[in-house]
Amino acid sequence: MTSTPALFDFLDRSHQELQRQLGALRRLVGAVADDALDAAGRDELKRTIAWFNREARQHHLDEEHHVFPPLLQSTDAHVVQTTLRLRQDHGWIEENWLELEPSLEAAAGGYSWFDRDTLAQGVEVFEQLYIDHLTLEESLAYPEARARIDPTTLARASAEMAQRRAQREARPAKR
Repeated sequence: MTSTPALFDFLDRSHQELQRQLGALRRLVGAVADDALDAAGRDELKRTIAWFNREARQHHLDEEHHVFPPLLQSTDAHVVQTTLRLRQDHGWIEENWLELEPSLEAAAGGYSWFDRDTLAQGVEVFEQLYIDHLTLEESLAYPEARARIDPTTLARASAEMAQRRAQREARPAKR
């Protein structure tokens, strides 16, 4: 028996961190709206942006590669339709992020050329889409996938994710 964290441990921790990052994003955008984002807040916003650019995107790739394929092979039409919706959600989340990121980067850089109300509304939509997505994954996709992924495939996926994370942690952080 290895001490490698299981695939779903990684995914569950990612969901917990995602909720924390969404809360930070909401708080920081609130500070932007109030014209109260100081240097520490700008630094935190930079880290939050980097997290969404790297970790959140990798999380989606992990799901697309390890979780969704066995669900799409289901004979249960509801499982298949839900999985297709979750894949589509990943696209919508990415689209929303691509719209938000330039304004967030500007705020993190101390610029104010963007519309603060539009940014705040965009982050609200982004957060709600993510929360709905997480809820659907945790209530249907993950339990179904846990039942469908064989132990060998699960161990391989877990080892691959652990190796990638270890390599990332060994690299110096980008500024």
